[in-house]
Amino acid sequence: MRLNNAASSFPPSSCKLQKKFDLNGIHRPGDVILGGLFEVHYSSVFPERTFTSEPDQPNCRGLDTPGFRHAMTMAFAIDEINKNSKILPNVTLGYSLYDNCATLEIGFSAALSLASGQEEQFWLLENCSGTPSVVGIVGDPFSTFSIAASSVLGLFKLPIVSYFATCSCLSDRQRFPSFFRTIPSDAFQVRAMIQILKHFGWTWVGLLVSDDDYGLHVSRSFKSDFLQLSGGCLAYSEILPWEDHPNEYKKIVDLMARSTARVVIVFAHQIHLIHLMTEVVKQNVTGLQWIASEAWTVVGGLHTPEFMPFLGGTLGIAIRRGEIPGFRDYLLKINPAEQNSANNMVKQFWEDTFHCRFSADWLEDGGTLCTGEEELRNAETELLDVTELRPEYNIYKAVYALAHALDDMLHCVPGRGPFIGHSCATLQKLEPWQLMYYLEKVNFTTPFGDQVFFDENGDALPIYDIMNWLWLPDGSTKVQNVGEVKMSVFKGEEVTLDENKIFWNFKSKEPTTSVCSNNCPPGTHIARKRGKPVCCYDCIPCSEGKISNNTDSLECTSCPEDFWSSPQRDHCVLKRTEFLSYHEPLGICLTTTSLLGTFICTVVLGIFTYHRSTPMVRANNSELSFLLLVSLKLCFLCSLLFIGRPRLWTCQLRHAAFGISFVLCVSCILVKTMVVLAVFKASKPGGGTNLKWFGAMQQRGTVLVLTSIQAAICTAWLVSSSPTPHKNTQYYNDKVVYECAVGSTIGFGVLLGYIGVLAFLSFLLAFLARNLPDNFNEAKFITFSMLIFCAVWAAFVPAYVNSPGKYADAVEVFAILASSFGLLVALFGPKCYIILLKPERNTKKAIMGRETTKP
Repeated sequence: MRLNNAASSFPPSSCKLQKKFDLNGIHRPGDVILGGLFEVHYSSVFPERTFTSEPDQPNCRGLDTPGFRHAMTMAFAIDEINKNSKILPNVTLGYSLYDNCATLEIGFSAALSLASGQEEQFWLLENCSGTPSVVGIVGDPFSTFSIAASSVLGLFKLPIVSYFATCSCLSDRQRFPSFFRTIPSDAFQVRAMIQILKHFGWTWVGLLVSDDDYGLHVSRSFKSDFLQLSGGCLAYSEILPWEDHPNEYKKIVDLMARSTARVVIVFAHQIHLIHLMTEVVKQNVTGLQWIASEAWTVVGGLHTPEFMPFLGGTLGIAIRRGEIPGFRDYLLKINPAEQNSANNMVKQFWEDTFHCRFSADWLEDGGTLCTGEEELRNAETELLDVTELRPEYNIYKAVYALAHALDDMLHCVPGRGPFIGHSCATLQKLEPWQLMYYLEKVNFTTPFGDQVFFDENGDALPIYDIMNWLWLPDGSTKVQNVGEVKMSVFKGEEVTLDENKIFWNFKSKEPTTSVCSNNCPPGTHIARKRGKPVCCYDCIPCSEGKISNNTDSLECTSCPEDFWSSPQRDHCVLKRTEFLSYHEPLGICLTTTSLLGTFICTVVLGIFTYHRSTPMVRANNSELSFLLLVSLKLCFLCSLLFIGRPRLWTCQLRHAAFGISFVLCVSCILVKTMVVLAVFKASKPGGGTNLKWFGAMQQRGTVLVLTSIQAAICTAWLVSSSPTPHKNTQYYNDKVVYECAVGSTIGFGVLLGYIGVLAFLSFLLAFLARNLPDNFNEAKFITFSMLIFCAVWAAFVPAYVNSPGKYADAVEVFAILASSFGLLVALFGPKCYIILLKPERNTKKAIMGRETTKP
């Protein structure tokens, strides 16, 4: 930079350079000068320093032809802009392009020289203002060099637009406020890689990085973003040393061979890959899918017959390729004879290409003298290879970005400008920060169709080409474009791939699989393995009643109450409903039995009605016998209410009908038993008064009262807590049992208890009368019938409690039918036998005869 307090030989109103750097460059005058920093030579040699003399400038060695083409790209872009009347009319752009020689000291010196100029004396104006030496700089290609230059030049807000510096740290606007770039940062490179991995489902990969800021920073970013963006994780992560350390590379390749990861990502440089692949070839590690960073995707030095059997099919990302019309013709016109002595960079290229020298001293050593008339078109040089313009395309966009910013600035209307007092900037009093203001807002489209603008961090819209190494049958290698990754404002990173073009270096000719654990299908959930990365897990089937309908579900979800899991556990199905149906075998059997019992009761009732005048029917109150038959018929019929889908009216009616019917039946039996005892006692001397309490009216009244009590119990139960249909899901997991909830357990217990009390009394009285003479010994049949009745209902209680679902209803129906058949057969079987088969015994004489013959 310029320094004040100049030596006394200069006037006090001027500044002088303390030291002038001897730099290799190309210059072209113009109204506005743009600077450029390029790697034209790839090494430098520093002379030996002494304490007694000033150190000489380092000598640049090894011409880098692609680097020279980069410098020529900027010269071409500026020449094209000067010829274009639509941009910067009446303004001629010039340039000063310097070679950094791949050396930080030289690159930093060149950046300072561009900012301060190379004039020995600089006359100050009264207001200390003036046009800067350059209004913007294109470069530097190296991140480290850009960090150094931007740290200083950023203080003066001098715009720097790099075409190759990718370190994401340069996006820090606080540290580098004037830094811009037309190449994506490493942060996007990592995300672009991850999108490719995500596209092919590769979640278990190995990572190899170079031992420098580039590799270590990428490693940190990749480890955090890989899991977050795609759910993937690293099988291993290793650092590749710069020097050839066989033992270190052997350990790394051993690890790669043992690992189950089939995809290897390498963020490194060509030299690292050469050392690595040498060991890979030695150990013959095949079956790997290599993913290349942009640092070595298009490097031709790895396309050797030794490496390609292993590296064939490599996928990588590369800087966006572009087309620059007319560029090759411009390169063909390069001629050192048309360059002045200051532009020695062209001469150096010419000498390197044609193996000659412009110096006559070269002839003394037997060399060839350059004439400047050599035909560049016939030379074997990389310079003319414009098929893969990648860094060149970024340079082209960087120059045009600065030009468009200048053009927008010059179109400012005074009084409507963006600066203080709505003023505009002018070329005569241009401040670097003013151009930076317009550069931040620049937005244009290249002839190739790419949109160029910068975000709030100075990064251009990122885009990468996806490249694939195609190994041809003749042994050559073609690096072909198979897609792109770009940033979309609305959709984030977008991957476009033509998978039909991709060459896969596997026998299957299909992409490999690289996962620690296969995806958990629907119906299972992920169970992490202790001590393993999150990508390594077991797939556990969902338990009954739970499902997962997505791949890689973290947990299973429970089905709603009326649903159950399918056999595959991948969706919920409506639970099967269960109730005692008329259509199933059990329901059919019980229904048939109930109707059979009803039919038998009807037949017996018909027989008794037909023979109602016979002594057998008239004995012991025929009215009670008819009423008993009707009640038994109701008992058989009430069992039908327990069959079929429960509904409110059937639930309310089934137990009421059952309770009242059985109480009516047992009441009749109880009264008949009491009448037997009363008649027996009346036959004894002085016992006639007992019959007045057991007349027909008293018998009917007793039955009515006893039945009314049960009716009252049922009414109170139905009013207070009525039975209702209920979906029971407690018995079975996969079925819903439709049943009648009793509502009040107390009410149900009182109903059954009342029947039990009457049955026990009937049994007790009948048991006491079992030894009466045959004339009065109907009590024997009553005793037997009550024994059956009590046994059935005593067995009913535990069976009912322990029977789930529809079987509880079946048990209750069975108890009703069994007890009803027991009463019907025991009480009316013997009488029907005499009436139908032994009519001679159905006479009053026969009945009375038994009385006189037996004491």
